[in-house]
Amino acid sequence: MAFMEKPPAGKVLLDDTVPLTAAIEASQSLQSHTEYIIRVQRGISVENSWQIVRRYSDFDLLNNSLQIAGLSLPLPPKKLIGNMDREFIAERQKGLQNYLNVITTNHVLSNCELVKKFLDPNNYSANYTEIALQQVSMFFRSEPKWEVVEPLKDIGWRIRKKYFLMKIKNQPKERLVLSWADLGPDKYLSDKDFQCLIKLLPSCLHPYIYRVTFATANESSALLIRMFNEKGTLKDLIYKAKPKDPFLKKYCNPKKIQGLELQQIKTYGRQILEVLKFLHDKGFPYGHLHASNVMLDGDTCRLLDLENSLLGLPSFYRSYFSQFRKINTLESVDVHCFGHLLYEMTYGRPPDSVPVDSFPPAPSMAVVAVLESTLSCEACKNGMPTVSRLLQMPLFSDVLLTTSEKPQFKIPTKLKEALRIAKECIEKRLIEEQKQIHQHRRLTRAQSHHGSEEERKKRKILARKKSKRSAVENSEEYSAKYSNSNNSAGSGASSPLTSPSSPTPPSTAAALGLGKRCKEGKDVRITSTASASATSSSLASCEHRGAYTASAPGCEWCEPRGLTQLHPEFPKGNFEESRNL
Repeated sequence: MAFMEKPPAGKVLLDDTVPLTAAIEASQSLQSHTEYIIRVQRGISVENSWQIVRRYSDFDLLNNSLQIAGLSLPLPPKKLIGNMDREFIAERQKGLQNYLNVITTNHVLSNCELVKKFLDPNNYSANYTEIALQQVSMFFRSEPKWEVVEPLKDIGWRIRKKYFLMKIKNQPKERLVLSWADLGPDKYLSDKDFQCLIKLLPSCLHPYIYRVTFATANESSALLIRMFNEKGTLKDLIYKAKPKDPFLKKYCNPKKIQGLELQQIKTYGRQILEVLKFLHDKGFPYGHLHASNVMLDGDTCRLLDLENSLLGLPSFYRSYFSQFRKINTLESVDVHCFGHLLYEMTYGRPPDSVPVDSFPPAPSMAVVAVLESTLSCEACKNGMPTVSRLLQMPLFSDVLLTTSEKPQFKIPTKLKEALRIAKECIEKRLIEEQKQIHQHRRLTRAQSHHGSEEERKKRKILARKKSKRSAVENSEEYSAKYSNSNNSAGSGASSPLTSPSSPTPPSTAAALGLGKRCKEGKDVRITSTASASATSSSLASCEHRGAYTASAPGCEWCEPRGLTQLHPEFPKGNFEESRNL
């Protein structure tokens, strides 16, 4: 029997791991207070943005709620007198913007419910703990042997996944943990296949997988019960935290930062790689490895939350590996996430940024070699090694594992095919997201380069050169037009002739082919009208005669064809007038 009578159909399409950015666009002063207009954007798309209005008191309330994290956040101080001055408001706006930048770039704070509700009240206004409790209560109607002891409020980072401490009525001293979660955006299994696979999880036996006691699901959510472990997870060990404390209190600001011993790093790392290889060989997608999903049972690490990939929930490190196009399969995602986990085990804290340019001193160079193969710039650019390759590296190859438990996880062939198709769909969505981020990054880089001071100087120099070139071209064009206009004017009216001894500009003579000698060896003289530049109305003669009508036999300039034939543009009226003169 399903544990919900009338569940909401479908999955939650919103990906809670997509980062939010916030920019204060303006402020408006009312009678007694100032409101700040904030533009919030989800992801890289400008179209996926909205405006919210917040007062300083709203920021102060959020900051008080985040004090549980133990961080010193840069909220501007309160001011009772003079808080409506224009200069003070402008200065406070800068401080509030800095505050928003800090909380939205912190990986843990940016994913917590408090910040999401502050920036996106439309999508995060529901009381998820109350919703989960209602649905768990419906489940208990058909399973009366279970009883809720208390809700474990905010022990996890997911907004839509809630935890409850449980007990069995006839075994009151035993404690169990119930987890409830909505379906996520990467749920691609059919409802039937999904429910069958969820019910298969209790049958999964592996020395490095934390066993599921009970599991059930419907078309919108799933519920699983496991034994409660007082020691907590691997992350609790690293951060010296109490398992029941809220996530923000446990992991945001650890009191003491200290990594594990080298032998612990080697043993835990080998155990985790072995179970990842087992799941990959079975064709079971995981993609959710981080220190909080590894339970410590003595000296043994056991993997948690195998159901997350079936539910379609996004990974804790998705905002990291979605930046790198070579990390595009769930196997490579697991390897990259293993790099994050190994870094935390080694240094007692997560990396400040990824990719990591240089690594601090480690207990062994073999540790650094594995970190470089999973978190370095080169690894993120060229791709991840396989799990089998990591197992062969010196850090893990000499680790001896002593376990007598035989792995057992039988998945029917039909469900294996459904898992394969779902895995391909998950990877396809990841690849599409990576492509969009890559295109956005290229566009942003081009715009930044175009707006740099150096590029502005280059554009100014090019503009000056272009302006000078245009000026020269315009001058030449004007001269040509002016020359043509003079030619047109000379062809319509007679112009007085200049003296035969008037010098001819070299350029004009060259243009007319002058400066030659006739066949009789005499120099050619030119007489022109108006000006030497008016080449279309020039006259040419030879020293054989002083008149223009006679010709010297065999002279190319003195042939009886006349001056109109010598120069087709020569006006006949001018020729007749010159004869009369």
